Amino acid sequence: MTNSAFVTDTNSTWEIDGSHSDVSFSVKHLMISKVRGHFGSFRGSIETGPTLEDLEVKAVLVAASITTNDENRDGHLRSADFFDTANYPEISFTSSKVEKANKENEFLVHGELEIRGIKRPITLEVEFGGVATDGYGQTKSAVSATTVINRTEFGLTWNSALETGGVLVGENINIVIDLQATLKQEDTIG
Repeated sequence: MTNSAFVTDTNSTWEIDGSHSDVSFSVKHLMISKVRGHFGSFRGSIETGPTLEDLEVKAVLVAASITTNDENRDGHLRSADFFDTANYPEISFTSSKVEKANKENEFLVHGELEIRGIKRPITLEVEFGGVATDGYGQTKSAVSATTVINRTEFGLTWNSALETGGVLVGENINIVIDLQATLKQEDTIG
């Protein structure tokens, strides 16, 4: 890997390592606290090459794998009030453009997020963590990414008004992604 993160001398494919990655979120609850959760099942790949323009990211989350450590709430999130996992089993992201941010090893990854069949553009603020070889000789890379989306733009509009004013669930969802990826064996970094 060259000095510029995400830029390699040859085209390479990195597969997301689900056992060393996490996709989590938080949302306001009762307008005074936050509920946190994550998706337990996801897959994806990162294609790299000689320039940032060569970078492509594709990721899929299994919507029914959502967990907030509360079975009743998780069931409600899987229902038609929210993710409607019976009809929309996957949430997907596909990148469209990558650009360097203001700090070293930081990037903006623009792309399209699809939830409940609704596609919207989003931008991920990404920090490249580096490349290392694990104890099994596999080449690994890591990134952390954040973004904020408005859930109502994706058809997640269910809410309940509070007697004291405000609503039960906030609209803005803070998303935090920590990914480790494994270089496919036939690829090498030059």
